[in-house]
Amino acid sequence: MNLTGIFPPIITPFKENGDVDEEKFIRNIGRWNNQPLSGYLVLGSNSEAPFLSREEKLRLVELAVEHAAPDRTVIVGSGMESARETIRLTNDAALAGAQAALVLTPSYYGEQMTDEALASFFSAVADASSIPILVYNVPKFTHVNVSVDVLSRLQKHKNIIGMKDSSGNMPQLASFRKAIDPRFQILVGTASGWLPALEMGIKGGILALANCCGTECVRVRELYEAGKLKEAGDLNSRLLPVNKAVTSTYGVAGLKYACERRGFDSGTVRSPLLPLNADQKSRLDEILVTAGLV
Repeated sequence: MNLTGIFPPIITPFKENGDVDEEKFIRNIGRWNNQPLSGYLVLGSNSEAPFLSREEKLRLVELAVEHAAPDRTVIVGSGMESARETIRLTNDAALAGAQAALVLTPSYYGEQMTDEALASFFSAVADASSIPILVYNVPKFTHVNVSVDVLSRLQKHKNIIGMKDSSGNMPQLASFRKAIDPRFQILVGTASGWLPALEMGIKGGILALANCCGTECVRVRELYEAGKLKEAGDLNSRLLPVNKAVTSTYGVAGLKYACERRGFDSGTVRSPLLPLNADQKSRLDEILVTAGLV
């Protein structure tokens, strides 16, 4: 499975009463289909996956598979705290049409998530999964970091095909790249690391920013691979303040507002998250205008 290119971890629109807004979700898929993306991650961190019921999760996978363009790969975020439930959700998502699964590191018993525990967990999930899996490393949320040693072990499993690294740790990413076989696919998980990742030879990214700036994220890679390094750097620099705003500064609520300003149907966030207030919207508008995006 070729996971080259850009995959947005797609937002989940909610109605004011908290229900999933399926119509808006479908319309957004249609808009992303018109951008040069490689596929979609359903149930990622930016999809508000922790707030979704099992039934809602599987329904969103079905809708994404049904409405995604034929050339798009649909990946599902299927990590749960136990191997048993992760396997169950992964295989049910596969039946719904997902082509690969992104499996989050368990984190509730963080101090016990040793290298041995993580290697055992991912191996057990991969053994029982009917679709290929990728390791999802996002210490920002889990406070668990996948080591180079664990990844070196897991890359040998025939059903573990890659990793999404959202640590933002570029030296560690370089160590991952050096330690693994080139056939094992590393995808960078933050737009702030997209250009440095390209310089390391990494070809794919699952980027929150791609929800609202998918074409621009793809363009950075196109310019870089065409040898237009200054243009790639200039575009990347223009996008960095936007990425910071829709991730670390304002989070999912900021990402959804930026998507709305760029023509998507974002709906609201699900409690306990709060939507942006008027002042926050104004500041984010300034960032988007400065970047030339609205």
